[in-house]
Amino acid sequence: MAAFAAKKYECSTDEAYETCSSGLRSVQVLIGKHPRPPVISLQAAGPATESTTRLTEFVPEALELAHVNPRDQITAWLKQHVDKPAAKTTIGDWNVEYSTEVDTEAPGAILTLTDTLCKANCGAE
Repeated sequence: MAAFAAKKYECSTDEAYETCSSGLRSVQVLIGKHPRPPVISLQAAGPATESTTRLTEFVPEALELAHVNPRDQITAWLKQHVDKPAAKTTIGDWNVEYSTEVDTEAPGAILTLTDTLCKANCGAE
């Protein structure tokens, strides 16, 4: 997350996640003693059309800063599915899930990556 802080994102930590945000975009990474983060969640707030555009623009930079590969394939997959309310697939070693929140207190678009290689303590308790 140091890479996000270096790009002037505001970062904080709670019991399970480290969160870095800039404007209406944020990234959450599950904290733990893992070779790589088992869960990474990228979020863009706002109405559906705006948040999906914002998320699509945010994903390439966020995945690069988080050292996630194959980021180009994940980005291309997201662009093919942003017109849907939700979608999921597996790309490389990541389960990739896209969803939108509509008619909630915090509408927006979310891309969650879960490491398929993680075998213990892979989710928030």
